[in-house]
Amino acid sequence: MKYSYLLLISFLMLFFSCSSQESKNKNYEIVVADLSIPWGFTFLPDNSILITEKEGQLIHFKKGKKTEIKGMPKVTLRGQGGLMDIELHPNFKKNNRIYFTYASSEGEGKGANTTLMSAELKNNKLINKKVLYKAIPNTRKGQHFGSRIVFDKQNYVYFSVGDRGNRDKNPQDITRDGGKIYRLNDDGTIPKDNPFVNEENAKKAIFSYGHRNPQGMEINPFTNEIWSHEHGPKGGDEINIIKKGKNYGWPVISYGVNYSGTKFTEITKKEGMEQPLHYWTPSIAPSGMAFVNSDKYLKWKGNLLVGSLKFQYITVCALKNGKVIKEEKILEELGRVRSIEQGKDGYLYAGIEGVGIVRINP
Repeated sequence: MKYSYLLLISFLMLFFSCSSQESKNKNYEIVVADLSIPWGFTFLPDNSILITEKEGQLIHFKKGKKTEIKGMPKVTLRGQGGLMDIELHPNFKKNNRIYFTYASSEGEGKGANTTLMSAELKNNKLINKKVLYKAIPNTRKGQHFGSRIVFDKQNYVYFSVGDRGNRDKNPQDITRDGGKIYRLNDDGTIPKDNPFVNEENAKKAIFSYGHRNPQGMEINPFTNEIWSHEHGPKGGDEINIIKKGKNYGWPVISYGVNYSGTKFTEITKKEGMEQPLHYWTPSIAPSGMAFVNSDKYLKWKGNLLVGSLKFQYITVCALKNGKVIKEEKILEELGRVRSIEQGKDGYLYAGIEGVGIVRINP
């Protein structure tokens, strides 16, 4: 009897020790469960969440309940394209306007291309919808739709469109859509000081060009610069600071190679083309990014978080003098990291494919 009692005590001590250790090691909590591909999400003023599912559903998560938003446009699910990023207008409390990107088959040609739409959100329904920009022509290719959205302090809206799998024509040609970051007024009109408004036949909405497939974009809250990252081929994923009218080099310069291992360019630098702030070789397949300016994460404050689809982790990029000086991996092997946001409550959240929206514990 005494032996059995001691054995029970030992078992309980081991159980609670392991449970305590497991609790300490759990660095996240699932906030919204059972999501497939949460491509983008954003927080409403009441801290509820709008979430885009790649297949085409816009979901409102509030008080533990998921409600599908009505009135969405037809979303074309093609390869990497579908319903993508979402952002609130800076004056959302007054105008209820949201902005989102999606693959649309409307317009010229067969297939689909990236589209930016704005709409008012009223009682979980979209009204007064307006297509602000539609990349043309449509193509049956399934790769490189982009796409992320940000607003700056002047209420300009920026959004990215990948090269749509046509690297030899689109990224370096300002008369063609694809491989660009665009800037519009919030009503979809072209800002008068956009860099190519006076160039004959140029796409007037272009802000920067020479991009491959940007799937991360944020305003740096410490400098007000636009930061973006994009997929390279095999190697050469990049972080860039986006500047007006600049050429970011794809595919003329790159730190990557073809997926077969062969080279498509012999150079990594060229006059008139921007160098990346940071690049990864091998590729991590970056998606989603967020700057940390919350006091809840003092160790990471001032750093940049980038999600990895390929290796299924978030990398915390420590920044110093505008450079990445070291990286730390978190949330390893939880799933493909699709999106990252800092919430209005100061906590960091990530959209994980097949898992949902998780909160990263400090």
